[in-house]
Amino acid sequence: MRHKNLILFLFLLFFLALSFPVFAAENSHQGAHEHINLGEILSLYSILPFVGILLSIALFPLFAPEFWHHHFGKVSAFWAIVIAVPLLIAYKGVALHSFLHIILADYIPFIILLWGLFTISGGILLKGSLVGTPKVNTIMIIIGTALASWMGTTGAAMLLIRPFLRANNYRKNRAFMVV
Repeated sequence: MRHKNLILFLFLLFFLALSFPVFAAENSHQGAHEHINLGEILSLYSILPFVGILLSIALFPLFAPEFWHHHFGKVSAFWAIVIAVPLLIAYKGVALHSFLHIILADYIPFIILLWGLFTISGGILLKGSLVGTPKVNTIMIIIGTALASWMGTTGAAMLLIRPFLRANNYRKNRAFMVV
């Protein structure tokens, strides 16, 4: 157990060290009322936490499924901290403003939109006797693609997910089909 904890600690320490170029980013010309776009200032190294979470999502379920099942929230929080803490230390109020803007102006409205679409689509019932064969599934995906260009990807997904799940209900392993 100690060996696993040591490896995990070294892994986390390595990726935390990747975030230190944020500290070295130029911080000059920061007036009290001057708007700074962090995306224009940060170096290419600042994408490493994003790459890290993408690789974590892709590889942990394959190579460490039990660890991922129990600790995926902690891994996600780790990657958020790896980028957030150095940015908050280096850019203080500008970074805090950016984080709050992302959460309040982008994330929360998107979640409310998804909630509303889920609620609305819950009242829409598409009946049929579809059987989830590869041909039927492909046709449903093509219909979903056409609908997505008209009503958006989220709306099309919310409209077709229940018929898709009902059509494939007989399958033993069907969770991968939705992903």
